[in-house]
Amino acid sequence: MSTPDHSGRTRTVPPLAETPRRAAILKKLHAVPTARGTLLILLVLAVVILLAPHFAPQNPYDLANLNLLDGRQPPRSASMDGHMYWLGTDDQGRDMLSAILYGLRISLMVGLSAVALATAIGSLVGLVAAYAGGLLDAVLMRVVDFVLGFPSILVALVLLAVMGRGVDKVILALVLVQWAHYARIMRGRALQERRKEYVEAAINLGFPAWRIILFHLMPNCIGPVMVYATVQIANAIALEATLSFLGVGVPITEPSLGLLIANGFQYLLSGDYWISLFPGIALLLLILTINILGDRLRASLDPRR
Repeated sequence: MSTPDHSGRTRTVPPLAETPRRAAILKKLHAVPTARGTLLILLVLAVVILLAPHFAPQNPYDLANLNLLDGRQPPRSASMDGHMYWLGTDDQGRDMLSAILYGLRISLMVGLSAVALATAIGSLVGLVAAYAGGLLDAVLMRVVDFVLGFPSILVALVLLAVMGRGVDKVILALVLVQWAHYARIMRGRALQERRKEYVEAAINLGFPAWRIILFHLMPNCIGPVMVYATVQIANAIALEATLSFLGVGVPITEPSLGLLIANGFQYLLSGDYWISLFPGIALLLLILTINILGDRLRASLDPRR
């Protein structure tokens, strides 16, 4: 591919897939069986989650279709109209298989959205602090230290208690408790790049600060942040499940995996284990695959290896 540079001349940019560094990373990931396996599982989960309305036997969010007479049916039981409940039902007659598929959509959407927004905000704050330095750097980092000084679950509980329940409010709460981590990582990386010759050359050429930050510093600092963001997706999903389990997360009409586990928690001792067990297994599988994939990606991007 050919692109014009600032002087008007045309330079050839090699495709990203042909760069030696990218080829080495892909080779490392391909050589690890756990990376291939977890990536395959994650892709299957993503396809099933995106196509949940086509795979789910029931719409668990449509309260008009729920039958309380089918409540707390064990796995592989038949409903009054002959429908098979492969994973049983909860106390409201909701098909657990359908509820898990839709709950995975909510949990994954919340995790991806929260991490994407937190990464964008935190990375921008870290880049500005590292490039500007001085008083602005000190003020921004003191704000970051203040946010990191409080437990994430405590801050999220307080925020949701004030704002109320809702998917958008959960995403906002997760962003507010996670952006500081990305700002700290990005600032540390950007301080190293800030002292290099290409940044000084860009400053001497008179490039504006926003161009240096976005097109020079950020591409060379984004690697560690993206690896950390991959792991934080699992943490965001776990935090959302915890908040929903405590009753301050998503609304009851749109249950996530945490709320499904909470709905069956009171029935564990009575023998209705499936109401909490199957959503818990789905949540564990989702978090485990994301964590393993993030760990393998971190190992592949480690320059010391």
